[in-house]
Amino acid sequence: MYLYSSHTPYSPFTNQFEREIELRCELKKKLLWLKNYAQPDDKAEQDELKPVHKLPIANTSKEKEKFDESIDSLLGRLLQKEAQGGATVFGIQERETLTSDIIDYRKRKQQEVIADLEKRFGLSDVELREIVEKRIDAALENDPPPPSAGVNAVFEIKKFLVDEILGLGPLEDFMRDDDVDEIMVNGPDKIFIEKHGRLQLTVRQFANEQHVRTVIERILRPVGRTVNEKTPYVDARLLDGSRVHAIIPPLSLSGPMITIRKFSRVPYTMDDLVFRFKSATSEVAEFLKLCVHMKKNIVVSGGASSGKTTLLNVLSNFIYPTERVICIEDSAELRLNQVNLGRLESRQQGTEAKNQVTIRDLVRNALRMRPDRIIIGECRGGEAIDMLQAMNTGHDGSLTTLHANTPRDAVARLETMVLMGGVDLPLRAIREQIASSVNIIVQNGRLADGKRRI
Repeated sequence: MYLYSSHTPYSPFTNQFEREIELRCELKKKLLWLKNYAQPDDKAEQDELKPVHKLPIANTSKEKEKFDESIDSLLGRLLQKEAQGGATVFGIQERETLTSDIIDYRKRKQQEVIADLEKRFGLSDVELREIVEKRIDAALENDPPPPSAGVNAVFEIKKFLVDEILGLGPLEDFMRDDDVDEIMVNGPDKIFIEKHGRLQLTVRQFANEQHVRTVIERILRPVGRTVNEKTPYVDARLLDGSRVHAIIPPLSLSGPMITIRKFSRVPYTMDDLVFRFKSATSEVAEFLKLCVHMKKNIVVSGGASSGKTTLLNVLSNFIYPTERVICIEDSAELRLNQVNLGRLESRQQGTEAKNQVTIRDLVRNALRMRPDRIIIGECRGGEAIDMLQAMNTGHDGSLTTLHANTPRDAVARLETMVLMGGVDLPLRAIREQIASSVNIIVQNGRLADGKRRI
C-alpha cells in the first residue's frame, strides 16, 4: 500500500513563489550585466539593502516600473557596498571587516590564555571555563583592545576567545542556534548552514586548514574518534546527538570538510509536523498513528534531508509502552522514549577488519533478544533481507527508512539491497518477500522552497 498526500495547499509552488523565483533571476541577470558594463554611483545611498525576497511583486505595468526602479536602486547600492568589501546577494551575508590590528590582538590574547592553561590539568569543564574567562578578563584589562575595535570590543573579543579555546571556533554560534539544522564546512573559507530549509553561505571563516583540523579533533576527541592519514574520513555522533562527518586531504581536494547534522533538543511530535511545519494533514497523521497501533510494517522513504529520521522518531512515539523495542543504527540519531528499549550501534571498520560490526550483524543479534518490534535507522545494504525476514516472522510493527525518490523506487531499492546481501534468490521470490513483509511505504519530500512534506 502506498501513501500519498493529495492536499492541494501543499503544492510545491504557488503563483507568488514562482513569481519570486522569476524576479530573482531577473535581478541576477541585471547584476551580472551591471558588474560587467556599469560603474557604481558615487552618490548611492548608504542605507541597508533590502533583502531580495522582500522586493515588491510586480503584477501591473506600474508595479513593474516601480519594481525596476527598486532593482536599479538595489544594484547601484550593492555595487558600491561590494566595492567596500561586503556583499548581500542571494543568501551571501556581508563579510566581516576586521582590521589587522584587531586580528593580531585577538591572536595574541588567545596564545596568552592557552599558554596559561597548559600549566593546568585535571580540571572539570565548569572549572576550566571559569579559569578561561578569568584569564581572558585579566588579559583584556592589562592590555585593552585598540580603539578601532568599537564600543562592544571587550564583549566580542571575550566571546571570540572563549569559542576558540573551549568551543568550535567559527561553528560555535551555529551549534547554539536551534534554527540551524545543518552545518557544512567546505575548506577554511566557506561555511554553509541550512536554516529554515534554506542554504546560506555565512560570513564566518577559519584562519587556515590547520584551524579546521584543530576543530575536527576537538569535535571527535570526546567520542574517542580521530582522523589521520590511515583513516582520512570518519562518521561520529556528538554528545548532544548531532551527527558528524569529517574528511581530510588528500581525499578532500578543497581542504578539510565537516558536515554536522543537528537535531532538535526537544523531539518533535506529530502535532509539530501537522500544525507547526504543515508537513502533513491531520488525516494523514491519524492514519499513521493507527498503522503503528495496528503493528503494520512501515518503510519511510525519501531523499536526503527530507525528514525521514524525524518522522521515524514521531512514529515511534505511538508504540505501546508494553512492547519491547530493539533499535539498530549506523550512527545513533533516534531519540526513542520506550521503557523497554534496547539500542544497538554499528562499529565502523578500524585498522583491522575484525573490529567492524555491521548493521546486518546487529539485526541478527536483535532477533535473539526477544523484540516485539525492530527499528532500523536506515537500510543501506544487505541488512534489508534480514529486516524483511524479521517483519515476516513475528516481529510485526517494525520500522525503517531508506533513500528513494518515490514509493516505486523504494521497492526497487529494497530489491537491490536484498541482492547486495548475497542472497541467491530469483527476482520474483524477492518481490514476493517484499510484498508479504512491507505494509506501508510513507514517502517524504523536500520541496524547492526547503519545506518538507509527507
